[in-house]
Amino acid sequence: MKPHRPQIPTELVLCEMPHIGLMHEVRCAECGRCSRDNKVQKDDLEEFVTVVMMRHGAPRTEAEIVARNLVAADLRGVASHGVARLGRYVQGIEAGYIKPGVQMEVAEPIGPIGIVDARDGLGQVAGDIGMKLAIRKAKEHGVGIVTVRNSNHYGIAGYYVQQAVSQGLLGISMTNAAPLVIPTFGAQALLGTNPIAFGVPSDKGPAFLLDMATSVVPRGKLEVYDRNTKQMPMGWAVDENGYDCQNPGHVLRNLVQRAGGGILPLGGRGEEFSGHKGYGLAAMVDILCGVLSGSAFGPQVDDVHGSTAHGKAQKPNVGHFFAALDIARFMPEPTFRARMDSFVEMLKSSPKALDASTIFIHGEKEHLRTQLHLQGGIPLATNVLDALRTIADRCGAPHPVTLADRQARQTSERIDTSQETT
Repeated sequence: MKPHRPQIPTELVLCEMPHIGLMHEVRCAECGRCSRDNKVQKDDLEEFVTVVMMRHGAPRTEAEIVARNLVAADLRGVASHGVARLGRYVQGIEAGYIKPGVQMEVAEPIGPIGIVDARDGLGQVAGDIGMKLAIRKAKEHGVGIVTVRNSNHYGIAGYYVQQAVSQGLLGISMTNAAPLVIPTFGAQALLGTNPIAFGVPSDKGPAFLLDMATSVVPRGKLEVYDRNTKQMPMGWAVDENGYDCQNPGHVLRNLVQRAGGGILPLGGRGEEFSGHKGYGLAAMVDILCGVLSGSAFGPQVDDVHGSTAHGKAQKPNVGHFFAALDIARFMPEPTFRARMDSFVEMLKSSPKALDASTIFIHGEKEHLRTQLHLQGGIPLATNVLDALRTIADRCGAPHPVTLADRQARQTSERIDTSQETT
C-alpha cells in the first residue's frame, strides 16, 4: 500500500480506534487510560467552545448552541463529532462558506409544516431552529415536519432527537452529507453516510435513541487502517471498478479526487447481505434532506470539500429533515411510557448468546457514558487537546481548563488563603 496523506484532521483519528468505544464503560479509576491532565468538565468545555466561536464572529447565543451540541457528543462518547470537530467550523468561517450570525429565514406554509433557509449559517443553529419548530408544531397540530436548506454540518443527528424526547415527543432527525457511499451495483460514490436518528421516551430506563449511519463504516475507519498500513476487511469499500478493495489508501485517494469507488452501503456489496437496503435508506435520507428541502443532493453536497478539478468548489448546501410526533394524540403519554418499558424489558430479558451478558437498547451505552463523564470529567485525546490549544492561541482565547488545571488552581487558592490567615 502506498503512503496516503490523510484527508481528515489528525485529532479525529484516535477517536475512531476500536478501544475508545469501551474505554469509559467502567469507572475511570478502574480504566487506567486517562488522567486529570486530559479530562475536562462539561461546563468548562462548553465555555471554551463558546469563547472560540465568539472570537470567530458568532453571537453568544449561536456560540452556546454550537458548544452544547459538540460537548453533548463527547458526553455520549461520540468523540468523532465532539469538540474534535471545532477546527472544521473555524476553518469554514475563515473560508467564508460558514456564516455565523446570519438571519435564517423561516416559512410556515401550513400548520404542521415548516421550511428553514439557513443561508449558509452554522449547521447546529439551523438544526436547533428546525427541531424546535418541529416540536412546537407537534404540540399544536400533533405532528411537525421541517426541512432545512442551505445549511452546514450539524453535528450528531441524535442531539436533535433528544430535544423532542425530553418533551415527551417522538423525534426524528436526518441529514445528508458529502458523497462517500456508492449505490448498490455502482462504482462511484454518490451518497453520504446520511445518518438517521429516532427516539422516544420511556420511564424506567434511558430513552430509546437510535442514531446510525446508512453505510457499513464511516470514513474515519478507513483513515485508521490507512495510517496503520493495514488491509481493510472485505466488504467495507470498493475501487473505481466496483470491485472489493482492501487498500484503504487507494479508496481514500479516489474519494478525495472523485475518481470512483467508495464506501459500501449498510449491508455490503450487492444484494446477498441486503446492501440494497442500506442504499435505499441512504437514498431516502437524501430525498428528504436534499431533494425535498431544495438543498444539494448526491455529489453536489458539501462540494466545498471535494475536488476542484472541474471548476470552483461550491458552498456545502447541506440539507436536514426533522419530525416530531405528539404521542399524547395516540394515547396518554404515561400509557405509552409504560408500554415502552414493557417493550424494552422484553428485549433485555430475552435469552443471551453464550458469549454475551447483556442485550443493550439503542442509546443505553451512550446514556451510561454521559453519567460517567458528568461525574468524572470528559476524557479528550491528547492530540485533540493540543488542537484545541492551537485554535485558542490563534484567536487569543484561553486554553480549555482541564481537571488538573482546576485542581492546581484550588490548591493555589487554599495556600493563598492559608498564608493570609497566618
